[in-house]
Amino acid sequence: MALAHLVLLAALAQEGHPDIYGIDLVPTPDLRYVQGRVTLRHPPSPFGISVSAEGHHRYALDIWLSSLPEPSSLGDYTSYVAWVTTPVMSPMVKLGEVRNGENPALGPIAMNKFVVIVSAEVSRDVTTREGRLVLRGTSPSSRIQQDNHLMLPATSSRATHHGSHWPHPPMHPLLTMIPGLEALSPNVEPFLPRADRGETIEPASPREKVSLGDGDTFELVASKVKRTIHGHDYVMYGFNGQYPGPLLEVEQNTTITILFRNHIELPTSVHWHGVRLDNRFDGVPGVTQQPVMPGESFEYRVFFKDAGIYWYHPHHREDIQQDLGLYGNMLVRAPAPDFFNEVHREEVLMLDDLLVTGDGIFPYGEERATHALMGRFGNLMLVNGEPSYRISVKGGEVVRFFLTNVANTRTFNLSFGGAPIKIVGSDLGKYEREVFTDSVVIAPAERYIVEVLFDRAGSFELRNRAQLQEHGFGSFVFEDTVLGRVDVSKERVGRPLSFESLRTHSDVARDLEPYRSSFGRPVDHELLLTLETRGLSPTFMQRLRADRVYFPPVEWSGTMPEMNFPTTSGEVSWILRERATGRENLGIDWRFRVGDVAKLRLVNDRDAIHAMQHPLHIHGQRFLVLARNGVPNDNLVWKDTVLVAVGETVDILLELSNPGRWMVHCHIAEHLETGMKLIFAVDGGD
Repeated sequence: MALAHLVLLAALAQEGHPDIYGIDLVPTPDLRYVQGRVTLRHPPSPFGISVSAEGHHRYALDIWLSSLPEPSSLGDYTSYVAWVTTPVMSPMVKLGEVRNGENPALGPIAMNKFVVIVSAEVSRDVTTREGRLVLRGTSPSSRIQQDNHLMLPATSSRATHHGSHWPHPPMHPLLTMIPGLEALSPNVEPFLPRADRGETIEPASPREKVSLGDGDTFELVASKVKRTIHGHDYVMYGFNGQYPGPLLEVEQNTTITILFRNHIELPTSVHWHGVRLDNRFDGVPGVTQQPVMPGESFEYRVFFKDAGIYWYHPHHREDIQQDLGLYGNMLVRAPAPDFFNEVHREEVLMLDDLLVTGDGIFPYGEERATHALMGRFGNLMLVNGEPSYRISVKGGEVVRFFLTNVANTRTFNLSFGGAPIKIVGSDLGKYEREVFTDSVVIAPAERYIVEVLFDRAGSFELRNRAQLQEHGFGSFVFEDTVLGRVDVSKERVGRPLSFESLRTHSDVARDLEPYRSSFGRPVDHELLLTLETRGLSPTFMQRLRADRVYFPPVEWSGTMPEMNFPTTSGEVSWILRERATGRENLGIDWRFRVGDVAKLRLVNDRDAIHAMQHPLHIHGQRFLVLARNGVPNDNLVWKDTVLVAVGETVDILLELSNPGRWMVHCHIAEHLETGMKLIFAVDGGD
C-alpha cells in the first residue's frame, strides 16, 4: 500500500489530480482485456485555465488505449473513432480516429457533464456514430447527483443560532437552500461602518486621474464615504473621498512619495500590489511596518520599475476594508511610444462584487473574518464602483481595457458581447505573443490588458458568465450577469487601426532569454494548498463529505452561503504546506539571495474537505508560469499572482531581485485571514 501511494504521488507530481482531470474508460463485457484512460487538459490559454464565453470549461482530451484488437475482428470495421456526448447521448461530437497508444489533444470540448465513447466504425471518415461500442467513460463532473443525504439538525460548539445581531445570508437566486444549515451563524459579532453621533459622511465622488512625476508627493486619505447604489444608501470606505481611489498615472522608473492618513476606525496599511518597490514600503503590518492606527499617518516611497497596470489596497483586514472600497489603480507608462499598440482610447476598469441584502450591506465579522470556507462572494457586481458601467464609442474604434479584479473571492469570466478581444499583457508586462480570446478569466488581484474592436453599430454588453455547480440537485446552472455596456454609434471612426495583426514582442523575448536555461531545473520548493477544519457540526461535516465527490476547477459563485457564512478562522484553516518538511504557513522558512531564481511547484489538494481555487500572490518579486499539469506554457508573461485550480499542479520560476522579507499568500481575502500565508527572505543588495 505504501509503495502504491508513492507511485501515485510520483504520478501526480506534475499532472493534475486524476480524480478531477482523468476518466477511466470501461470496455464492453466481451472485450474486458481492452484498457483506456482519458486525461483532461486545458487547451493553451493566456489565463491558465480555458473557459468559453458561456462559462464552460474547455478540455483537450489525451486518450490512451491498449489491447484494442484489429477492427475487422469485431465485424465489418476498419477504424476506431472517439466521440464525446452529453449524458443524454445528444449531440454526439466526433473527436477523431484513435489507435492503441497515446492519442493526444483531441477536441477541444466545452460541456459541463459528458461521456467519452470509443466505437469501431466502417471508416475513420464517418460523421455519425453507427458502429460497435468498445469503451465508454463519464466525466468526473457526472458524479454530481441529486443529494439524497439525510440532513441532521444543525448544532456546533463553534456556531450559534441566528439572533437579533445577524441577518440570514442571501441565497443565490438560481439555486435552492440546502436544508439543515439555515440556523447557523458565526461566533463573532457583526460589523459595519456607521456614522458616529454628529458625524457627517460625504457622498463618494467618481475616481479622478492624477498624473505624478518623479519626486512628487501625493496625499492619500482613507475615510468613510456614503454610496448610493440602486436607491440604497451605504456607509463604505474610500481613498480621498473617491470610489475607486484616485488613478495614479506615473512614468516607468520614477519614484513618488505617498503621505497616507488613516481616517477610518480600523487599523490599516497600504500595499502597492505588484510593484517591485523597497521592502520597507510594502505595506504589510507585522512584516514591513506596524499598522497605521486610526488618526495616524505613514509615508510610503514607491518606485515603479515596470510598466503596466497595478493597484493599491489595505493589507490589514482587507476582507472588510478592501471590500468596502479601499482600492485604486496605478497606471505606469513605458517611455517607448510603441510599447503597446495604437488604440483610439483607453479604459481602466476595476471589477468587484458586494454582498447586500434588502436592509443594506451584509455584515462582516468584527473579531475575525466570516465566510472563511469559500470566501465572501458578492451578489451585486460593480465596475469602477458602479453597477452600470457605460461608454459610447464610434464604429471601428479599438479600445484598450486595463482590467483589475479587486473582489474578495470571485473569479470573473468577462466577454464584450461578441466583440473580438486581443490579450496583450498581464500583471507585470506584455505577453511574448498577442493572441485572440473570446473571454477573459481574471482571478482576484490579477490584471489583464486587452484590446477590443467595436466594428459595428449597436450595444455590446460587458458580461460575466459562469457555469455554477448546483449542490442540491447535482446539476449545473448558467449565471449570466451584465456588468455594463459599450454603445457603438453608426458614425465611423475617422482613422481605422489594424486590429487583426498579432504582435510578437522581441523585447519580452530578450528579457526572458537569461531564464530559459532554468526552465528544466529541478523543483526547489513544493507547496501543497490545502485545508483543515475543526469544531464543525455533524451536519456540516456530512454536507462537506457529500460534496467531495466532485469539485469544479473553479468555484465561480457563492452557491452554498448557509454553509460558508458561519465559518471563521476558529473553524477553518487554509494552509500552505511545504511538502519536504511538513511546515505550514508562517512556520515555513525560505531564504534566498538577490540574483537567485527558484522553481516552485504549487499543488492544489483535491482531497481537501472542500477544495477550491487559490489566486496565489507573491510580494515584491516577479515570476513566470512554466507549466500546468505538466504541460509547458509556450506564451510567457511576468506575473505576481497565479490562479491555481482545484487538483492542479502549477510550476513557476521565481526571480529573486528584490531584498527584504516578503509575503506569499492566497488573495481570497478570507483565506488570507485564516492564515494562508508565508514569509520568505531575500538577502543581499545594497
